[in-house]
Parts: sequence; C-alpha cells; structure tokens
Amino acid sequence: MTKRILSVLLLLVVTGTIFAQGTNKKIFGKKYIENVMLKATDWQLRHPKHDPKDWTNGAFYAGVVATWQTTGSKKVYNAMRDIASAQDWRPFRRWYHADDIVVNQTYLDLYKVERKPEMIQPTIDVVDKLLANPYPTKGKVDVIKWWWCDALFMGPPTLVKLSMLTGDKKYLEANDEYFKKCYDLLYNKEEKLFARDLHYVIKPDGSGRREANGQKIFWSRGNGWVMGGLVRILEELPKDYQNRAFYEELLVEMAHRVASLQQTDGLWRASMLDPESYPGGEVSGSGFFCYALAWGINNDVLDREKFLPVVEKAWLALTECVNEEGRVGWVQPIGATPEKNFSQDSWEVYGTGAFLLAGSEVIKLKR
Repeated sequence: MTKRILSVLLLLVVTGTIFAQGTNKKIFGKKYIENVMLKATDWQLRHPKHDPKDWTNGAFYAGVVATWQTTGSKKVYNAMRDIASAQDWRPFRRWYHADDIVVNQTYLDLYKVERKPEMIQPTIDVVDKLLANPYPTKGKVDVIKWWWCDALFMGPPTLVKLSMLTGDKKYLEANDEYFKKCYDLLYNKEEKLFARDLHYVIKPDGSGRREANGQKIFWSRGNGWVMGGLVRILEELPKDYQNRAFYEELLVEMAHRVASLQQTDGLWRASMLDPESYPGGEVSGSGFFCYALAWGINNDVLDREKFLPVVEKAWLALTECVNEEGRVGWVQPIGATPEKNFSQDSWEVYGTGAFLLAGSEVIKLKR
C-alpha cells in the first residue's frame, strides 16, 4: 500500500513537472507572446484613459509600437497612426516638462515609416523651445530640467530619436547634459538606484524620508522607467557615439542591483528595499525591468547566464497578471511614491505599455 502511494505521488510529481515545463515552453513561444501582446493591446485600446497626449499614454503607445513591430499587425499600426494623427502630431501642454514630450517618441517612430514632415515638425518645435529656455523652476525640487527620475524615460529617447532622424547633434548633446544632471542629482552610487526626486535623497546628516524598515526609499516604477529609458536611448545611439559607454555602464550597474532585489514570485515590489511592507508585485515597474534586462541579454550588454533566469521568472509572473480579456492588472495607480493601493484589478495604461515592451524583447530570447 505504501509503495503504491509513493508510486502515485511520484507520478504526480513527474506529471506536474512535465506539465509545468510544457506550460513554460508555451509561454515563451512566439505564438503565445504575439497573441498575448495583441490581446493586451486590443483591450487597452478599447478602454482608453487620460488625454491621448498625456505621459501615461505616451508609455502605453511605446508598447503599442513595440506590438506592431513584433507582430507586423496593420490593425495595430493603423490604430496608433489614427491616434497620433488626431492629435496633429503635437505634444501635450507644457513645452518644458518631460512628461509632455514622451508621446512624441511614438510620433517619431511612425515618422520613420512614412517620412511626412507634419509628423516630425511639432516635435522639432517643442524640443527647440526646451533647449532654448530655462526650466521655470519653483526653486524647491525642480532645480534642473529633468528633476525626477521618471523623466529619464520621458525626455531622453525623444531627444535621441530626433537627433538620429534629423542628423542634428545638438539634441544628443542636450540629452547628455540633461541626463547627467539628473544622474548627479538623484543616483545613489552605493545603492545603485535612483531616488524619485530630491524629497527622497537622504541629507548629509542622515536625515530624510525612509521606509518602515529604515531603508532608503527607492521606487520600483521610477527605477523601471529609468532602465526602460536607457534601453530606448541605446537602441538609437550609434555604436561609436562618444558617450554611449556611460549609458551602457549605467544599465549594467543598475541591472545587477535590480536582479538582486527580485522577489520569489518573479516580480518586484513598489518599494525596492522594503518589500515586506508592500504586498503584491507591481507590474509597471516589473514590466520595465523585464524589458530592460531582456534587451540587455539580446544585445550582449548583460551576461546571459546570470540574467536569463531573472527574465524568465519575471515574464512568467507578468503573464499571470493578464486576465482572460487581456487586461493587465497589479498596476500601482498614478503617484510619486511607493503605495499599497493596488490589486489584481488595478490597471493603468502605462502598466500595459510596460508589459508590451517586455514581451517585445522576451520573444527575441534564445532559450
């Protein structure tokens, strides 16, 4: 009887292992990834939110473009083009704010295809104004043009893409200047992570905001956006660009730290150094991490042996956060600090964008 029970248990374990391996193989298969990307894109396009030119949608559109590039879907391309055309290819309200030019990244990606002047001119106009004028600071935390870490996803790829399309090096030079100032202001070289803004930078005397466990506050979404922005810069920069090494080295340095902070379920928590205080993985930050790490492997910037298991674990977890309709859940709502106010039913357009970007790189992995 005992032998029989042991045989049954062994059979269940073996069957379960084979089933899990089969499921994993499917989830990393080209057909599955394309289908889940199309499903998530379709659901999000049918559930619009915010002004089409808002930063939230700028991040989503980056994922939509990635879906089109991955699947070749004319339906997806036409949907994105229709949205951009309806906005007259214009940025949002503020010429000086990086959030309001992230949507221009999509315009520039579409311009690469059609090369129509009206698709790029509004971007040239707003970026030229940004370069020519000082930031209208309030004198507190906004002491530079890109004064919060998320800005490194919003602004830099726009300037770099514009430089590559126009051949004008002033945009590359401006990006290097603005990016480095943000790096100097917010990057913690010991923790190898970015503070969200000056509110979260610990003062020389040790005072400042900290988590419940006494650790410094480093937001996963903010750092995810930084790494996603680094990838989008590196995708555009020439291999021989004089300052390319700075961006590559920063990506590698952050990647090692981020990998060490992945939780057992494959996701990262809203606050990176106090995960126990933030139950539930946060999908927008985790999606951007997965995207950046997978890109690093695919482009020989990150060590495959070390980082592939991290990416695989993250992608498996991310797919479990997509429901049958294609809605991406477990996304922290808009805010400027880690929060606990989200669940499997919490969604935001930028969470979908991060998931789509992750899929666009995971599908290229050689396993």
